[in-house]
Amino acid sequence: MRFASIVGARPQFIKIAPVSALLRQHHEEVVIHTGQHYDYMLSAHFFKELSIPEPDYFLECGSGTHGAQTARMLAAIEQVLMKEQVDWVLVYGDTNSTLAAALAATKLHIPIAHVEAGLRSFNRTMPEEVNRIVTDHISDRLFCPTETAHKQLLAEGITQGVSVVGDVMYDTLLHVQPRLADQAHMLLATLGLTPHNYILTTVHRAANTDDAATMQAIAYALNKLEMPVLFPVHPRTKACLHRYHIQWEPFVQLIEPVGYLDMLALQYAAYRILTDSGGIQKEAFLLGVPCVTLREETEWIETVQSGWNILAGSNWQNILNAVARPKPQPPQSNPFGRGDAARRIVQSWQRRGE
Repeated sequence: MRFASIVGARPQFIKIAPVSALLRQHHEEVVIHTGQHYDYMLSAHFFKELSIPEPDYFLECGSGTHGAQTARMLAAIEQVLMKEQVDWVLVYGDTNSTLAAALAATKLHIPIAHVEAGLRSFNRTMPEEVNRIVTDHISDRLFCPTETAHKQLLAEGITQGVSVVGDVMYDTLLHVQPRLADQAHMLLATLGLTPHNYILTTVHRAANTDDAATMQAIAYALNKLEMPVLFPVHPRTKACLHRYHIQWEPFVQLIEPVGYLDMLALQYAAYRILTDSGGIQKEAFLLGVPCVTLREETEWIETVQSGWNILAGSNWQNILNAVARPKPQPPQSNPFGRGDAARRIVQSWQRRGE
């Protein structure tokens, strides 16, 4: 069979890696990169680090408003799909790339498989929430990372083509986990940090970065932590921080974005993680590092239910209180599967005799 795998942002590069490796053992694959994340450290470096095949197409759709970006992607993806004549389109997660790919495929009557289906934050002001809802409702196969995601699809009347396979990001994490201790040791030496004695922070969602008062409240909390804070800064966040004239205490260290392995190593050795990233919430849980989420809701509710993730929003006092909480008890189970999600996804076509 012939597949088109369509990606465009950091979390999708992590998710495609194990699926693509197995898919190519049995089928043909065309990789289409929309260019949603076009910074080298947010794109090409991930492909090299995770041994993902070079994209067959790089669409250079770049930044812009949600409508303009999605429209450019939709038009460009449609042209590629008409040329390549694929049997299936594989989409990942909930970005504008996901939505554009799904819309292009369904208009061309090409079946869609959605990896990481069924996630819901129940906040439709988030562009990602709209993207994932629309994609789920037009997909033909829906690969859920958790039982919660499966239940949410059932509640919306989506019952056909649904299966719980586990989380493909866990597949990738398990693959690189033996390297994290050495990687952390090397990295922390260059950054002047010691293990379990710093807080790792990421902020990139528009709800935080595009609101001056919100970003200033988060910065105020970071400046009040009185322990080393390491802050890899997303390009869009960097522009916002400059625009808001935010000043930092000396112990807050802003650095350029890092690659996947370096980021995991920094999480592995952190005392606490503060983030608005969905993927990092999950990685923190899997690495056993308490997480404070700078949002009012999360798709990864299992991490909150286990006590390993606290929703603090942008309230500086809530953030400080959450950081001060003691480390919870180890979780009794792992809701994200057994690390064989990619195998389950690829085998689903063999099982159906396609």
